[in-house]
This record gives sequence, C-alpha cells and structure tokens, in this order.
Amino acid sequence: MSIDKPKSVSERVNAKPVAPELGSKLGIAIQTIGALPINGLRLMPTSGTNGWYIWCGGEMSADPEFFASLHIEHVAKHLSQVTPYLDLPPGYRFQIDGGGYEDVWFDGSLLSN
Repeated sequence: MSIDKPKSVSERVNAKPVAPELGSKLGIAIQTIGALPINGLRLMPTSGTNGWYIWCGGEMSADPEFFASLHIEHVAKHLSQVTPYLDLPPGYRFQIDGGGYEDVWFDGSLLSN
C-alpha cells in the first residue's frame, strides 16, 4: 500500500522546484503586511538575491523604497503563508488571500528583464 503525499505548489503547476538558496535575500513590502491579497513574483536570481518580491494589497509600487531586503530564513516570521510558494522557479507569480483563494501562473515577461 502506498500513501500519496500532498503535492507541493510547484508539482501542482508542473514546474520544476527551484528552492531559494539559504542566505539569499528577497524583496518584501513590510508596510503592506496585513492587507489582502498576498502577491509574489520571482525574477531571475542575481548576486545574493533569490528573485522573489512579495507584497500585500493591490498593485506593486514603483517607488524604490517599496521593498525592503530580507533574508529568506526570516520571511516566515512576517508572512508564513508564502513559504509553500517559494520553491516556484523564476517566471512564476502567485496570489493568495488566506481564505482559500489561490492563483499561481507563469509570466514569461519576468524572465526578460
């Protein structure tokens, strides 16, 4: 008898998981925490970053001060809901509301920058 384990987010969307490197940093809009929905997008990693940008509420701001840098090991302290999504590879986005709504999709335009 085999027991099926729940699929990871990456497995559910048929994407090869790419876990962020330990010690890498992501961009997080700390001032938006508490608003809904929770949004994330992953660019290609660059020196010391893992490509993730996470914010809550509506649209992402173009203000250069919108995102703060945070080590991947600390994101769960601020938004534990996002941890299952962090192994999505570059080019993916997600949006969740904490109440069961989830949207995960590939956006090839994220890879062209």
